[in-house]
Amino acid sequence: MSMRLVGVNTGRPAEVRHGDQRIRTGIFKHPVMGPVRVGMGNLEGDGQADLKHHGGADKAVYAYALERYDYWRGVLQRQRLDYGAFGENLTIAGLDESVLCLGDRLRTGSAEFEITQPRVPCFKLGLRLDEPAMPRLFADYAWPGVYLRVLREGMIEAGDTVHLIAREPRRVAIRPLFQAYLNPREQQAEQLMRQALEVPALSAEWRRHLRQRLTV
Repeated sequence: MSMRLVGVNTGRPAEVRHGDQRIRTGIFKHPVMGPVRVGMGNLEGDGQADLKHHGGADKAVYAYALERYDYWRGVLQRQRLDYGAFGENLTIAGLDESVLCLGDRLRTGSAEFEITQPRVPCFKLGLRLDEPAMPRLFADYAWPGVYLRVLREGMIEAGDTVHLIAREPRRVAIRPLFQAYLNPREQQAEQLMRQALEVPALSAEWRRHLRQRLTV
């Protein structure tokens, strides 16, 4: 599986208007030139505003596939979408959520990561792209990207190769799990969610969500 880090994106929380309110969000990420340090909680120069729903050890870094950009340029009728447009820290060419699984381990530069869950979009993605329907469109497209836990701190830089260094033997792929999460009554969804609960790398948040879905 060939992957390459094409964009490293960071952003500090900022205040933006949402209707008649102002909210703080860290979704506005922008490409960074040169080496960037990866810490256990996030990238240097990055931050999350709502630590209840974003960030933390289980969601320290968010990665999204370069290949999805062409689709969104068409849907959103945008000629240009800079890396970080979807709030991702890492824009990765070759990242395939139908192949990558919970617990798979990646290395780029001198940092190592572990896949913990898919990304579920919220209204802030609509704010970032100035498209209120974006959370629904993103969920319907069902290529969610992956959240990563940092296993080893290090330095990364755009242009680095991304290596798949270890595979979780239980083989719960990210895209089918995301689809099962959104459609828990579909055939095979329950089995897939139960398999995900057996993967030690699964984030605490998704462990709660999947258990709730399985008891409804």
